[in-house]
Amino acid sequence: MSARTAPRRFLTALQFALTLALVAFLVVPVVMSVLAGLTVNYFRGVASGLTLRWLTEVWSMYQGSVWLSLEIALATVCITAVIGVPAAYVLARSRSRAARVVEELLVLPVALPGLASALALLSVYGGFGAFRSSMWFIVVGHVVFTLPFMVRSVAAVCASSDLGTLEEGAASLGATFTQRFFTIVLPNVRPGIVAGALAVLTLSIGEFNLTWMLHTPDTKTLPVGLADAYASMRLEIGSAYTILFLLMTLPFLVAMQWLGVDPAGARIARRVKTRKAAQNETPGVTSTSVEPA
Repeated sequence: MSARTAPRRFLTALQFALTLALVAFLVVPVVMSVLAGLTVNYFRGVASGLTLRWLTEVWSMYQGSVWLSLEIALATVCITAVIGVPAAYVLARSRSRAARVVEELLVLPVALPGLASALALLSVYGGFGAFRSSMWFIVVGHVVFTLPFMVRSVAAVCASSDLGTLEEGAASLGATFTQRFFTIVLPNVRPGIVAGALAVLTLSIGEFNLTWMLHTPDTKTLPVGLADAYASMRLEIGSAYTILFLLMTLPFLVAMQWLGVDPAGARIARRVKTRKAAQNETPGVTSTSVEPA
C-alpha cells in the first residue's frame, strides 16, 4: 500500500462507517417499533413471544381510518392532476413575470407550517357545517399542500421537452389545441404526471399537522389515528399501528425509488434531456413522445 492510497482508503472507510452509523440511527427506532407491535409484551421484549394480536386489534379499530386515508389520497391525486397538469403546462410555456409570480404563490403553502394553512382554511370555510364535517374539507387542505409537487414535476418535464416544435408541427397539419394537448402534450409529460401522482399520494397519506387541525371524530385519517393510538392506548397497539402505516406507505416509496421519481421532478427532467440528446445523435430516429424508463 502506497503512502498516497493509505489516507484515501482510511477516509473511505471512515465515510462508510459514518454512513452505517447514520443509517442505524435512523432505522433502528423503526425496527424496534415494528418489533414492539409484534411482541406479546413490549417490556419483556421478544422473549415474551411474537403475536399478531395487536395488528388484528388495530385493524378492527382503525380500518375506517385506513379506507378514509386512501379515499382522501386518491381524491387529492385526481384533483391535483386535473388542476396541476394544465397549470404546469401554461407556466412552463410562459416566460412572463406574472407566470413566475403565480409559480411562487403555488409553492407558498409548502413553506408555511401545516397548522398555519389549516388555520387559514378554518377561518374562511369553517362556518360551512356540512363541508367542515366532510372528508372534502381535508381533501381541500391536502390539495393546497400537495399541488406544488404536481406542478413542479410536470413543469420540469414540459420545460425540458421539445413540446413547442411538436405542437407547431401538429398545428401545421390542422390539429386543434385540444387535439394537440391530448395527443402531444399529455403523452410527453406522462413521466412528470407519474412523478407528481406518487409524490402527492405519499404526502397525502402521511400528512399529519394539517389533517390534525382539519379532522373531526368522523374524519380521522391514518396519521391522526396513529397519534391517538400512541397517546391513549398500550404501546404495543401504537407500534402495531406503525406497522400498518408502513405497509401502506412503503410500496409507494419503493415505487418512487424504482421509477427514479423525486417530488421536484428534477431527475425526470434529466432523464428526458438525456434521452432527447441520444435521439438527436442517432440519425433517422424521431419520436413524438417520451416514454418513462
